[in-house]
Amino acid sequence: MKLLAFIPIRLTLLLILGILIGYFFQIDPQYLLLSTVSLFLLLAAIFLFEKNTKSVLFGCIAALTFISLGNYCYTAAQPINSSNHYSNFTTPHNEKWTLKIKEVLKPNQFSTRFIASVKNIGNELVSGTILLTIPKDSSHLRLEIDDEIVTFSQVLPINTPLNPNQFNYKKYLKNLGVYHQMKITGKQLIKTKNSNTTLRGLASKTRNHIISKLRQENFGADELGVIQALLLGERSYISKETYTDYQKAGAVHILAVSGLHIGILLIIIQFLLRPLNNTPNGRTIILMLSVLFLWIFAFIAGLSASIIRATTMFTFVAYALYLNRPHNSFNILALSMLFILLFINPNLLFQVGFQMSYAAVFAILWIFPILRDLWFPKHKVARYFWQLLCVSIAAQLGVLPISLFYFHQFPGLFFISNLVIVPALGIILGMGILVILLSLFNWLPSQIAWLYNNIIGLMNSLIAWVAQQENFIFSSISFDSMQLLLAYIVLVMGVELYAKFSFKRIIFLLSSILCFQGYTVYEELQANNTSEALVLHQTKQSFIFNKNGQKLSILTNSKDIPNYLISDYKTAQRIASVQYDSLKNSYWFQEKKLLIIDSSGIYPKSTANNVLLTQSPKINLDRLIDSIRPHKIIADGSNYKSYIDRWKTTCLKNKIPFHYTGEKGAYYLK
Repeated sequence: MKLLAFIPIRLTLLLILGILIGYFFQIDPQYLLLSTVSLFLLLAAIFLFEKNTKSVLFGCIAALTFISLGNYCYTAAQPINSSNHYSNFTTPHNEKWTLKIKEVLKPNQFSTRFIASVKNIGNELVSGTILLTIPKDSSHLRLEIDDEIVTFSQVLPINTPLNPNQFNYKKYLKNLGVYHQMKITGKQLIKTKNSNTTLRGLASKTRNHIISKLRQENFGADELGVIQALLLGERSYISKETYTDYQKAGAVHILAVSGLHIGILLIIIQFLLRPLNNTPNGRTIILMLSVLFLWIFAFIAGLSASIIRATTMFTFVAYALYLNRPHNSFNILALSMLFILLFINPNLLFQVGFQMSYAAVFAILWIFPILRDLWFPKHKVARYFWQLLCVSIAAQLGVLPISLFYFHQFPGLFFISNLVIVPALGIILGMGILVILLSLFNWLPSQIAWLYNNIIGLMNSLIAWVAQQENFIFSSISFDSMQLLLAYIVLVMGVELYAKFSFKRIIFLLSSILCFQGYTVYEELQANNTSEALVLHQTKQSFIFNKNGQKLSILTNSKDIPNYLISDYKTAQRIASVQYDSLKNSYWFQEKKLLIIDSSGIYPKSTANNVLLTQSPKINLDRLIDSIRPHKIIADGSNYKSYIDRWKTTCLKNKIPFHYTGEKGAYYLK
């Protein structure tokens, strides 16, 4: 199938190109608006004079127009570019901020977190959103969506990762339009009583009411957590062990209300409404009721961004089924919907869920028919499971490069989870909706609750069994952005070759494979030929990583070593082997001496290029500087904050560079 033959696909790709240009290059929105309008007028003039949309000139101007449109859409969609964004106002230290809770995030070990929109700074009307963090010791305070609070505080920057190759939460929030955070305690805010209720707030209250009703039933803790995730999009109550099992089994997508759930729900709704086909205007009534029920479910599930996206997609799918057009029209319809979503919110392009959803959808539309036609079983049951396997493989091929890029792992037994659970998901969803309805009216029989609890428990057990097959879980796979691009080129070339066998396409496929392999080998050689040493930041602990090629030596006296600290670095740097050693008093790195002073405070009277202070040594830093004459002093996360402040002042007085890993991140020993 020649996908580029469809105009919506071309326009979507051009819009995406414009969004990417806007993402990497900052251009004044006014200039972009002027250029976009000018290009549209020029395009209209060419069409009026030439009356030919297939000319080279028309095509080039059209391409430039949609690239400019994508660029403008992205730039205009960034909240910080708004003239009344809160960052454009200078505020005193204790100015009054009026905030409205927009989203409740999953709490971490120490605090509850929210996304809040800024309504006022003092008496000024402003816009924008911030990350609001409140310690868990303020547990008496319960904030929900639409709650409005007043606080006297100031915004703080969101920190970048302190250690290399860790998840960049600041970048993630920036793609959501959140640039700052505010850390306050429960005593520093006042909840107002004049807050207006929004549709999302009403949806949140409805979902919380349903959750409270389900908790009154006789469900197990793990089962209830999965039920809330499956039906209500609430994953906060899933245990870490259960969530990890679903990840390893390649079935974590089941725990997030997404296109899979909405698609199955649409099938159930259309099946139940099929008798209406025999009534006047029956197909129109089915369309209207299908869309209505889909959006009611989205409302119950909390109207999160991912749920709205999936429901919007299947609203278009329901319309496509109503039109009963050929398969190619369905492709155009899906891409038109993608175009519309990106036009409204271009930031969606940088969200992992959006990327994986549409990669899976387009892979199914494109690759599934090819796989399905490889074999046509005579028996209906065999044919059903064969088609289900083809859908699963097609979707997995579509999302595999993205999954490797973001998560660096591949579940080898994904097809077992999908073959067993996906067919049963219709029953699980349908029965779950019935359980919710009966529970709301206090009509849920204990037998149905028991049966549903056991069905979820059986599903959890199957997932746990698949997750235990460690030999089939490939993790810590190094996969960067260039490999992501090259992998998709290989996939496209392979599918195109199968669709139409020709010598030219063989050359393209082989060339793309060679490029992928060549780049991978080059990166391996680069990793094998590079060496570095760095002091990492970790609270109350000291770590030095010494990388020599693909070997990593971890120097530490700590017994409890956080796994994430090693795994992220190991994967990104293509480390093949790791060894551990205790932390000594001094080291030589690239002909420069590093002197380490621990809590004993003992150090030799010899010169050193760098001094690392660990475990809060009680020393006279002025005397140390006079004695050793270091070029730089480094302090890691194992030191008391009061000591850090004192050392910083001393270094400033003596004009010695001071590097605290808790502020500046890991220090590279060059």
